[in-house]
Amino acid sequence: MEETRQWTIAEVSRSAGVTSRTLRYYESIALLKPCRVGANGLRLYGMAELARLHRILSLRELGLSLNAITATLDDGLTLEDAIRAHVAQLEEDRRLTTQRIDAAKRTLAAIREGETMSVEELFAGFDRDSHEQEIRRRWGDAAWERSIAHDAALNESERTSMRQRDVRINQALRDAAESGIPADAAAFQELIGEHYLWVKAYWGGRAPTSDQYRGLAELYVADARFSDVYGGQANANTIRTAISLWTRTHLT
Repeated sequence: MEETRQWTIAEVSRSAGVTSRTLRYYESIALLKPCRVGANGLRLYGMAELARLHRILSLRELGLSLNAITATLDDGLTLEDAIRAHVAQLEEDRRLTTQRIDAAKRTLAAIREGETMSVEELFAGFDRDSHEQEIRRRWGDAAWERSIAHDAALNESERTSMRQRDVRINQALRDAAESGIPADAAAFQELIGEHYLWVKAYWGGRAPTSDQYRGLAELYVADARFSDVYGGQANANTIRTAISLWTRTHLT
């Protein structure tokens, strides 16, 4: 009967437009569990699970974090409260975006009028100098120069793809930290592996050593400019722990 029909993870993935990996990740953080797992490991989903997935995807479309979605679905947080908190975050994001738009407009105006802009004006809203100084101090001039050379070698399409990858990886790490799954969980450690490759790409293809990668994790905790990307120091602490565990297994 239709009421008892069940769908495989592949069927749900195809119909809902999400990857099987995403569904498995949702399962690992107890956000969406299959109604049954067969002896061969085949995951099956019923109508109740599909309805829950629909709500999850709808809330994700609104931009809510997985932590907020879990609280809304399982912990009694009202949808109104969840959206109100999200609006506050969006307003802060808008403030930062406005700074960058203003800086870009000033750059355009200066170019049109043949003026020379100061470094401070050019990078207003990006705090580029402070990041450069931090990277040079911690990892040396060569690491910074390789990063700049790598970025300069990209065409616009490649640069856009790189930035999209930035957002995806950082958001995935933030979601994992907020979800409360252990830092040594397989899903979390897999994300750290992706993050390491992302860092390597930004370093011009040079793989960070164990000490360098752990040093980067320390920076995420120590510097609010970085910890804020991951939703605060508590999340940054969790990510630092996950990175430390990953280096013990994958780096010598």
